[in-house]
Amino acid sequence: MTDQGIAPTFSAEEVRSEPAPPPLRASEARAAAAAFVARLSPAPSARAVQNLVLLVSELVTNAIRYAGGVTALSFGADHGALHVRVVDPSPAHPQCRVPDLTGQAGGFGWPMVLRLASSVTVHRHGTQGKTILATLAR
Repeated sequence: MTDQGIAPTFSAEEVRSEPAPPPLRASEARAAAAAFVARLSPAPSARAVQNLVLLVSELVTNAIRYAGGVTALSFGADHGALHVRVVDPSPAHPQCRVPDLTGQAGGFGWPMVLRLASSVTVHRHGTQGKTILATLAR
């Protein structure tokens, strides 16, 4: 993972990218992810779609719960990968916590993001927040 002061950009060979309205709830982010992949041709595998929806749900849930909300959300795709970018107002790096098996305090989201994605980068914008860019196989 990186920690730089600039926002990441999608690759030059990207065939499609688009912003989504900043979600207030994870369900809105899941719907935006599903709508994005539904417009791709060729369509990603069903597993990739499921993983993208879960990945964006966890990233947005974490941003809402721990980072003050989502200020920007966008999706991208190239011939071999799907990308999601989540921007939030907190400069704090996501933290792994011991999962709470009782279901009261979480601790599963960030480790799940790291397992689902083939790469995750965190770019801090000084004290003005951060961007998380996650990529997964198409």
